Order: sequence, then structure tokens, then C-alpha cells
Amino acid sequence: MVKVGVIGGTGVYDPTWLRGAQERTVETPYGPAAVVEGVLATGAEQAVVFMNRHGSGHSVPPHRVNYRANLWALKSLEVQRVVATAAVGSLNVAMAPGSMVLVDQFLDFTKNRPVTFYDGGPEGVVHTDVTEPYCPESRQRLLEAGEAVGVPLVMGGVYVTTEGPRFETPAEIRAFRMLGGDLVGMTGVPEVVLARELGLCYTSIALVTNYAAGISKTALTHQEVLDVMGQHVSRLRDVMLAGLNGLGHAYHCSCPPAEGPLADH
Repeated sequence: MVKVGVIGGTGVYDPTWLRGAQERTVETPYGPAAVVEGVLATGAEQAVVFMNRHGSGHSVPPHRVNYRANLWALKSLEVQRVVATAAVGSLNVAMAPGSMVLVDQFLDFTKNRPVTFYDGGPEGVVHTDVTEPYCPESRQRLLEAGEAVGVPLVMGGVYVTTEGPRFETPAEIRAFRMLGGDLVGMTGVPEVVLARELGLCYTSIALVTNYAAGISKTALTHQEVLDVMGQHVSRLRDVMLAGLNGLGHAYHCSCPPAEGPLADH
């Protein structure tokens, strides 16, 4: 059975859905990463490694998350598939607040983040293919898990990643919509890229908490994001509990293995 990693975003902090949960700190070349290890509390023996992206008490803003340490830690713990959650704003009126979207593409508008494990030197220069950044087979399994528990998921959407921690301007949102963006958030990149560099199969469930600036009729607040996430987090947890066991069983996955020196890690 394949070990599955879960990266919890805003509002997804509580790993009580794990049985025998044990906290530990994993040392990586990029600093320490905190994780919780356990098995699904549903009776399945599916091993899960849970990671709180924003740290205890949501203390780490999106532009300061140590994405490289987080992904390296999951890889070192022999995780093979990763499901990430994210709270996002919607640029697409068809994806209303409360919608859950299995994103399939991204646009990167981050500015100051370490975005790769390959910084030259001994590791060399590697140009990683991201034609399919999110695993299509895993998305299908999560879609079916949602159907099984009565939670519909949207298959496919373009996630625009901004630097944060500020929200976007209406002008930026108009530009992102013209470029084909459906959702906007602050954590999708470099997480998905680093996962691909390490050869991890990565999937993201984006939960829409609000319409983005200029579409929303009111000013945006972080509390609004937390409130809406709180209203729907139980549905998200139902999907995760139903889907993670399926992701742990062997199936053909088209995600490529790690390239270059990282293939040996």
C-alpha cells in the first residue's frame, strides 16, 4: 500500500481523522518540517502523513512557507502521493463559494520564493516538465470519492498563484480572468512544482471561499475565508476520508519520476 501525504491549507488543521497520530519533526537540507503520522480513522490501514502548511495557529504567511522543507520531508518519509487542500477565491462565476475544484493547471504570479531544488552547483540545472502538473488519475479517484459521499467536485480549473499576503486588486483579477484563470490563491506554487521535481504524485482540492476582488460585492477579509472554510471543512474531510484509501492502493499513474540528481533521493 502506498503512503499518502496530506498538506492541509487554511482551515484544515485538525488531524483527528487519523488514528494513532504521532507528531514528529523531520530535519531536511532546507530546515525542519513538522508532520503528524498515523492511519485513517475509518478502519482502513492506510498510512498517512499530515502536514499543516501554515504551521501552528496559522502562524506562517503564504510567502514565508518553507515549501522545499515540506516537500522534502514528505519524500524522505516515503510518501508517494500527495493531496493538498487550499482556500481560494473564484474568478469564475460557475465556481461559487462552497465549490470544491480539482485543479489541473496553474498560472504563476509569485515573485520572491525559492521555486526549485535545482539552483545550479552540484545539483546541476534541470528543466522539469509540467505539462500535467496535477495527477489526472488521482483527480479521477477523488472525483469518484466525492460522488460516493454525496459531495460534488469540479473536475479541472486553472489556479492562479499570487505572492500575497495581500489580496489581489480588481485590475489584477480582470487580467487573470483574461488569461484563463478560474481560481486565485497564494500557496499553489511552488508546492506543485517541487512535488514534480521530487517525483511525487500531487493533487490539489481547492475550496472556494469567496469571489475575488471586483467580483465580490464587499471587501475581502481573512476572517471571511476562515468562516466559509469552517462551514465546508466537514464536507472536505468526508472527501478526504473516502479518497485517501483509494489513493493508497496501487494503480497506474502517469506522473513522471524525479529527474537529475534528485532521482537518487
